[in-house]
Amino acid sequence: MIYVNTKITRIFSAILVGLIFAIFSFIDIPAQDNGAGEEEAQLVTDGKSAILIEPTTFAVIYEKNADDRRHPASMTKIMTMILIMEAVKKGVISFDDTLYASEYASSMGGTNIYLEPGEGMKAEDLFKSIAINSANDSSVVFAEAIGGSVGNFVRMMNNKAKEIGCVGTTFKNPHGLPEAGHLSTARDMALMGAYLVNNHPEILEYTKIYEDYVREDTDKRFWLVNTNKLVRFVEGVDGIKTGWTNEAGYCLTATICRDNKRFIAVVMGGSSAKTRNQEIMQMLNYALGTYDVHNIYKKDQVIATYEDVSVYPAKYNVIITEDVNVLLKKGDKLKKITVEKNIDYKNLPYDNKKVGTMKIYYDGELIKEADLAVKEELKKAGYFKVFWEVLKEILLVSK
Repeated sequence: MIYVNTKITRIFSAILVGLIFAIFSFIDIPAQDNGAGEEEAQLVTDGKSAILIEPTTFAVIYEKNADDRRHPASMTKIMTMILIMEAVKKGVISFDDTLYASEYASSMGGTNIYLEPGEGMKAEDLFKSIAINSANDSSVVFAEAIGGSVGNFVRMMNNKAKEIGCVGTTFKNPHGLPEAGHLSTARDMALMGAYLVNNHPEILEYTKIYEDYVREDTDKRFWLVNTNKLVRFVEGVDGIKTGWTNEAGYCLTATICRDNKRFIAVVMGGSSAKTRNQEIMQMLNYALGTYDVHNIYKKDQVIATYEDVSVYPAKYNVIITEDVNVLLKKGDKLKKITVEKNIDYKNLPYDNKKVGTMKIYYDGELIKEADLAVKEELKKAGYFKVFWEVLKEILLVSK
């Protein structure tokens, strides 16, 4: 009896193994599954390199040769605009300032607004000509005004690139005209784009403009037309920067915002503007249709409340300084969120600056470490204020 059952079992096992082998021989198993499915494989076929990210989580949804170093052309100006916006916020320059074109700035080739040597123009108009029309001469004017020289400004560009994690980028100029060693990657361009929209969202008020003018009330009135045609024809596309040279091919770093979701897509080395735009939109539409962004913490949300009689006000709130999000495929459920707070409330800053950090874990994995700050403007309490607060506590306890 035992012999018969063993024989049957062996026969059954052989049949089962054969069936499994036959079934799997007809299935095309992908070499790597990154969670996006077979549709993802066809997002970019023409562009030499590409990437698709969600900028608040930096989650990569799709990539193709994203670390290949290539000529970025005028996408270089994303970093130029970052440094301009930071100079404005620091008070180094103002958009109301008049900046003047040097002989070198006016000699730039490629796309320009044809500044004459010595010509003065309001900084905001010069900035618009970069954000909309990709003007090379205006980029040099800003480089000289902010850096003191183009060479020093380029050093600032490279230092900033390293600061935000761009490991494949070397800038040689502020405009993107071909120069030996002037290279970047799709991944780095996405990081720069994310840095720009996360830290300087006001930039989008300029990059989303389709057409405008400089020298409006003069006989040299100049028409600015956005080199990124998607801002005119696609709802929600509001930036960021195109690029083209013979060496670079057709490039674009684009961003779209719909339904409270923002995504950034990059294509480098496209064969035409049409195919570049098509592949950018294939990526952006895929992201919009497939993913949701779940907010865990909102910027300035109160994380903790403390009482300390040595400061005024004695009760103050600690807030998180940035949004914390999780990117999930539509229909997926959120998993467990845990946090670790590290607040140095014994050494409070009196300028609303960093007072600690908070680590956020998603399903046990660290996804963000965010700075914490005091919401209120604190002042050191005087002797009588401290005495009064302590006395109130004693009276309350005695009751």
